[in-house]
Amino acid sequence: MLDVMATERFERAAVLGVAMAEELRRLLRLHLTPAEVAEDGTVLVDVPYPDAAVVLAVLDVAADCFGARGESVEEIRQAALETLLQLAGFETGSRLQLAGSGAATSGPWGRG
Repeated sequence: MLDVMATERFERAAVLGVAMAEELRRLLRLHLTPAEVAEDGTVLVDVPYPDAAVVLAVLDVAADCFGARGESVEEIRQAALETLLQLAGFETGSRLQLAGSGAATSGPWGRG
């Protein structure tokens, strides 16, 4: 009985994780404009408040969950973003990055 309950909880957690990844993908696509492409092909997405708060919260939780590593908060969030986009079925190797103007951070994540 315990194994069945543990398996069910694991499955629900997995479904929730994929749903969160898909919601993140939806928010990014909502704010994506083709004109925001850097010279190296990186796509910058400016996510305004209140969506930026949701995106940053999801990225911070995902970074902790996945054990994402980096030298800065931006690098850690970028690593989490790449993993989440893979879970959501976004193309592998995407050069998508965030530039959320509503976020209370600095660097490519927003203006704080």
